[in-house]
Amino acid sequence: MPAPLVVRAITKDEHLSFVDQASGSFLQTPAWGQLKSDWSHDSIGWFAADELVGAALVLYRQTPVVKRFLAYLPEGPVIDWQAFGFAAVAEPLVQHVRKAGAFTVKIGPHVPARRWRADTIKAAIAAGEAKRLGSVDPDTTNGFAADMVQQLRAAGWQRDDAAATAGFGDLQPRYVFHVPLGGRTLDEIFAGFNQLWRRNVRKAEKSGVQVSLGGFDDLEAFHLVYAETAARDGFTPRPLSYFHRMWRAMADEDPDRLRVYLAHHEGELLAATTWVRVNKHVWYSYGASSNHKRELRPSNAIQWRMITDAHEAGADVYDLRGISDTLDESDPLFGLIRFKVGTGGEAVEYVGEWDYPVNRLLHRGFKWYLGRR
Repeated sequence: MPAPLVVRAITKDEHLSFVDQASGSFLQTPAWGQLKSDWSHDSIGWFAADELVGAALVLYRQTPVVKRFLAYLPEGPVIDWQAFGFAAVAEPLVQHVRKAGAFTVKIGPHVPARRWRADTIKAAIAAGEAKRLGSVDPDTTNGFAADMVQQLRAAGWQRDDAAATAGFGDLQPRYVFHVPLGGRTLDEIFAGFNQLWRRNVRKAEKSGVQVSLGGFDDLEAFHLVYAETAARDGFTPRPLSYFHRMWRAMADEDPDRLRVYLAHHEGELLAATTWVRVNKHVWYSYGASSNHKRELRPSNAIQWRMITDAHEAGADVYDLRGISDTLDESDPLFGLIRFKVGTGGEAVEYVGEWDYPVNRLLHRGFKWYLGRR
């Protein structure tokens, strides 16, 4: 019988090397801990004997009254859950954060549960019978993920299923949209776009929309369009200082971790985006578009440029991040899935975020406090 896994602190370099090699989530990099200045953070590793087999960024948020913490592993830990089994990974984690003063631990295992191809989603929308993606028969199902969910519940872990159906998920999205890049040529990827997407990309090119790669000094221009998008779409924008901190933290970790892209037409900035890369996984992070000249389709042009660059960088996946699971065309969130389905990729449902109440009384009190804010 193999020896149990042991969790202990690791260095930043050990942490970064493991996450990069595994193409783990950018939310699990040491840089993300530096960005979250209102949380404290630690790098921890799972060891089988002396071999590092897993790593995680743990963010700690103190309660308003007592010196106890919410321990949060966004889209983590980075480990092969199937190789070691749920209990072998989770039990030493709980022991570790308990010693650190955590009253609750929240994890977000990056274990895909179900996948739906774009054609399957489009057919479901056309039929008009399913209002939620979760009620559509998936193209693939991960049996291990289903077993893992049962084990999580049996061990006392809790998931907010209402959050996933109401919007994107708990803190991080349970449903995301991927464009597979590995083993495909750019011509094949472009041919996988639907007719509207292909037409919009070509229209942007013919209209003279120019997409360029920016730098730190372009973040201010990005933020102006981002703030315009926030006013139009009704969300609160992050301040420019947040993006400055993000750039510095990520660039210090890897010069190509974060990029900013800019789409101009006749000198006017029409759209801007950021991407994040960890080895073979590239994410579309933040996006913004002006209220002007939207008919020139700068958003399609900038996405195609990022996909092209991700493919050139050797990425296997271009990740468009979160979607709601709504298929109801009257839902305000429907436009997001419709836009992303046009890339011809696939929707992926992860097992979601799970809480374990290390101290049940404080766990209930903290949930009550959050509900009152």
